[in-house]
Amino acid sequence: MASRSLSAALALSVAAALSVVVASAPAHAAPTGDKDVTAVLFEWKFDSVAKACTDQLGPAGYGSVQVSPPQEHIQGSQWWTSYQPVSYKIAGRLGDRTSFANMVSTCHAAGVKVVADSVINHMTSGSGTGTGGSSYTKYNYPGLYSAADMDDCTAAISNYQDRANVQNCELVGLADLDTGEEYVRGKIAGYLNDLLSLGVDGFRIDAAKHMPEADLANIKSRLTNPGVYWKQEAIYGAGEAVSPTEYTGTGDVQEFRYGRSLKDVFNNQNLAYLKNFGEGWGFMSSATSAVFVDNHDTERGGDTLNYKDGANYTLANVFMLAYPYGSPDINSGYEWSDKDAGPPNGGTVNACYSDGWKCQHAWTEIASMVGFRNTARGQAVTDWWDNGGDAIAFGRGSKAYVAINHESSALTRTFQTSLAAGDYCNVQNNTGVTVNGSGQFTATLAANTALALQVNARTCGGTSSGGDTTASGASFAVNATTVLGENIYVTGDQAALGSWNTGSALKLDPASYPVWKLDVALSAGTAFSYKYIRKNAAGTVTWESGANRTATVPASGKVALSDTWRS
Repeated sequence: MASRSLSAALALSVAAALSVVVASAPAHAAPTGDKDVTAVLFEWKFDSVAKACTDQLGPAGYGSVQVSPPQEHIQGSQWWTSYQPVSYKIAGRLGDRTSFANMVSTCHAAGVKVVADSVINHMTSGSGTGTGGSSYTKYNYPGLYSAADMDDCTAAISNYQDRANVQNCELVGLADLDTGEEYVRGKIAGYLNDLLSLGVDGFRIDAAKHMPEADLANIKSRLTNPGVYWKQEAIYGAGEAVSPTEYTGTGDVQEFRYGRSLKDVFNNQNLAYLKNFGEGWGFMSSATSAVFVDNHDTERGGDTLNYKDGANYTLANVFMLAYPYGSPDINSGYEWSDKDAGPPNGGTVNACYSDGWKCQHAWTEIASMVGFRNTARGQAVTDWWDNGGDAIAFGRGSKAYVAINHESSALTRTFQTSLAAGDYCNVQNNTGVTVNGSGQFTATLAANTALALQVNARTCGGTSSGGDTTASGASFAVNATTVLGENIYVTGDQAALGSWNTGSALKLDPASYPVWKLDVALSAGTAFSYKYIRKNAAGTVTWESGANRTATVPASGKVALSDTWRS
């Protein structure tokens, strides 16, 4: 079992963090083909991942899903136990070999490829019995490794300006494998080949920076498919001995400066500065960069935005998916106050937005942009506009157009696009927009909202392709300020709305706080009554004032509701 000091180091260390991303590069076959967005379902059980592939990821146009490490690991409820391997058996908290194999085949059937988070730099920091029943000590893993395979350096990393210290010594006290040994290389390759035999399409290499690039290249060359997708965690640190660019010859590399910079821009700077974001900011080549707004480490460590940042976080994801740099990951995890806390229900996701599961991959503002990105693929940025402050807009050639208003007040203007004339659906909120013969349209964007148009979403009832998956129902949005511990719910006269039972009311998501949102499936033509309630930490219910609200689902698409809490 890890000590408290070790858990803190695992959760908070930037230089030595264990992280999750995916990307694509011309030299390295991406698992996603023309769809380069990956949903990273952090600490989701494999059975739950399979269901998400069918119900959400495939229909939305996600190219791949990244799953948390499947190998046997130390016991414990904390998330970081998944990153201390005990053996290479598929026997972790998230599921056994059968559930993993079933997940892979189910996701493939939904058109979603699978990337496995792979921990091959190190083993554990202590002794005990693993999640699959294997006994171990820090330097002895019977039938797998002995102390001779971990004797290069048995001290903790202490100097990031010393290459040998970074790559041979122990990351936060975890037993470091000597990946220069033939035996160790063979065992690691055997594990990855086993995953390939189950249909895995790619690997995320955890802590790649702590292994020499030549060692990783050798391991990759031993795979049954040495051209498999391969992306590596190598965190940029100014003045450090090991540079992320060293690893681009082996596979893709995550660009940590991307997420850090988005946090700075959305929190402290002007969105107008994003005009040449990416390589224009000195980042790695777009072709080999994996990008993200946050991942499971950085959201806890504080060096990027996270779900608690409301509209800043949501709009940063919208920008990432709209702008053509790197290949994006959407971090989809769970609520936390304790940074060590493991997944709710041991990783079982019964429903999004319940039991603490955030499901960022399914938020309307984010999921709708996956189809946008697929449609815009290969198109350069055109028709850039900004107000010099926090409002920007740009096109992706003749395929798509996005506007983001991060100002504190509404923005009304006529936008110039390269889109063909006609009707389009603003996929951010499922409302219609008409582009005239000059490629212009006039729209009002409320504060901290976005507008996104793409040629495969011409009507709000659905799309011909590209990933927008609007179904019949209601999109609830209510402006409601709350105090710590309070949440906003909706209930109404339909079973899908809890039939006026406050215990069955649906919790709205505060990602765009103070606006709380939720999409609910209802049949076309359904007329319904509804009302908002708030619940505090003690479960006390307060109804909003006034008469019941009413609405009707249109013949196709969703009714978009924009309400304000009535005190």
